[in-house]
This record gives sequence, C-alpha cells and structure tokens, in this order.
Amino acid sequence: MNKVDKSKKTVYSEGDALTCDSSLVHLEQVRQVQSEIVTTEKAQQMAQFFGAMADPHRLKLLSALVKAELCVCDLAAVVKMSESAVSHQLRLLRNLRLVKHRREGRNVYYSLADAHIANLYREVAEHLDEV
Repeated sequence: MNKVDKSKKTVYSEGDALTCDSSLVHLEQVRQVQSEIVTTEKAQQMAQFFGAMADPHRLKLLSALVKAELCVCDLAAVVKMSESAVSHQLRLLRNLRLVKHRREGRNVYYSLADAHIANLYREVAEHLDEV
C-alpha cells in the first residue's frame, strides 16, 4: 500500500526506508535523547524480559495467571501441557521475576510477580486487538 506525504506530495511504498533528505544532525535533540535512552545493561535486561515473552507457551501461562493464582497441576490443565513442561516454563518466568510462588502444603501456587506484569500483558493484548 502506498502512502502520500501531503506536505511534499511524495508517494512512499510500505517497504521504503524513509531517510533524511540531508545529513544535518539536530545536535541538541540528539544529545537530549542520548542522555535519556536506556543503558546497555538495562537494554540487555529488557531483551531477556521480552525474550521470555516471545514464547507462546509462556504467554499462555501468563494469560492464565492474569486471571487467577493457580497451582502447577491446574495451570497444566488450563494450558493443556504436562506438569513437567509447565514447571520448566514457570522456573524460567520465576528467574526473570515475572511470576512468584507460594507453598501451601504439598501444592505450589503461582501468581504474577506484580501488577506491572498484568498491565503489560493487557496492554499488548489490547494493542493487538486494535491492529
């Protein structure tokens, strides 16, 4: 699909890379943005976080945990996976502090680590519904 930049009456195709017409760098803006972007360390942490979110099985587990705190056997039934597979995925999510657990007798119950995780999940789901 083509798009038209109405200020210049130029037609762009979806695959076109839009670039500057000149090599003029807006130094003040560049310096300000450079001082505010994430550090390399934070970017690496975020990449790990989003990498964990890139797995459909983990997203299904998070989806279930948005709704309720559940034990491993209930989670396995909800997402139709083995308890062993669910436990493995939960361990990865727990190591990234996306979920937390509590023990009650012989059962271990999992929930989201905090409201930020639930909010992020909902925001992404809502965004995808709009597309």
